Amino acid sequence: MKLLFDFLPIVLFFIAFKIYGIFIATGVMMTASALQVLLYWLYHREFEKLHVITLVLVVVLGTATLLLHDEMFIKWKPTAIYWAFAIAFLISQYFGEKPISQHMMENKIQLPSSIWLKLNQSWMYFFAAMGFINLFVVYNFSTDAWVDFKLFGTLGLSLIFVILQAIYMTRYAKKLEDDASAPKTSNDKP
Repeated sequence: MKLLFDFLPIVLFFIAFKIYGIFIATGVMMTASALQVLLYWLYHREFEKLHVITLVLVVVLGTATLLLHDEMFIKWKPTAIYWAFAIAFLISQYFGEKPISQHMMENKIQLPSSIWLKLNQSWMYFFAAMGFINLFVVYNFSTDAWVDFKLFGTLGLSLIFVILQAIYMTRYAKKLEDDASAPKTSNDKP
């Protein structure tokens, strides 16, 4: 359900684009992103950073798109978001107690510190690559193809990446469960 809520502005952008074109779709996405932040706050009484960062970029680049009547600004929005997240994941490895991946998931799964760091790095590389892939599609395909990629391509690539991450994590989570359930010997420390 959360994934659908997170992708709602993109879905509404896609529908509006297919019916009305890029400029109306940009306004729809700006409005949907603002409503997404508001609804999340009303339900949880807090803001989700991803939604707020997306809203700021959507408003800035969407406004530039509409005022200058240049669709290239809104096409750069996914790259700006992906690269901002890649930088955030990179910085989290060097500043703070834990990398972002550990902050996000440690209440659901316990992993060794080295694995959290590898997961964090893989997210950083994924976001950096997604930014470049978006630009490749922007500059080599039509706007219609870019909009299709924005919904289906990014969603598909994200799902594949998350599934691969889950498979990788379960290898190490299972090992920790096995270690915890193994009978203690006299040589084991309590």
